[in-house]
Amino acid sequence: MLSQFTPEAGSRWGCLADHIEVPGVYAAGRLDADSEGLLLLTANGRLQQRLTDPAWGHWRRYWVQVEGLASDEQLDALCNGLMIQGHRTLPARAERLADPQLPDRNPPIRQRRHIPTSWLQIELREGRNRQVRRMTAAVGLPTLRLLRVAIDLMDGEPPLSLAGLEPGQWREPNDHEQQRLKALLQQPKRSAASAQRTQGGRRSPGRGGRAGGGKSGRAGGGG
Repeated sequence: MLSQFTPEAGSRWGCLADHIEVPGVYAAGRLDADSEGLLLLTANGRLQQRLTDPAWGHWRRYWVQVEGLASDEQLDALCNGLMIQGHRTLPARAERLADPQLPDRNPPIRQRRHIPTSWLQIELREGRNRQVRRMTAAVGLPTLRLLRVAIDLMDGEPPLSLAGLEPGQWREPNDHEQQRLKALLQQPKRSAASAQRTQGGRRSPGRGGRAGGGKSGRAGGGG
């Protein structure tokens, strides 16, 4: 499904308008059309920018089904950063994940009889184009299925998550979640210098799934 409300002529993918009839909102960080999971929709451009700018470093959590069984060395490489399209990814979090026993995907994933599959949990603080897929491919673990399951508001409370939602379902934030989102906008702006850096002194690549973005759901949520 495309992370936008307007269908594209000739595309095999549906769009958000097939499921949500709320005018004037858009995604704060897109997902690729062939990915699944959590989207936060908002009509507030400042909130969208706050959540997707990598200078703020909101962790986004993904469950990733890959071909192969991840070694410690492969996990370390994902965590330490990789050269992807001429840029090094920021440090991430990666660990093995027990099979979450999700319903089958439609369309189904690719199956190879003699190659085992496994699940990883990967967390990113940036959202380059197809980043998770490019990272797992770079360490020899091609992605078969990708779900974003949580977005951390970095306020000391539990991340926003998919808990309680079935595929295609949506809900409005509850009162407490609304207050948390409003509180993000009350934090002071960073200086121009600090806004270009992330934790550990690494310069931000300046990519974070801002509003708009590429076609076919390709703009950066990291998925």
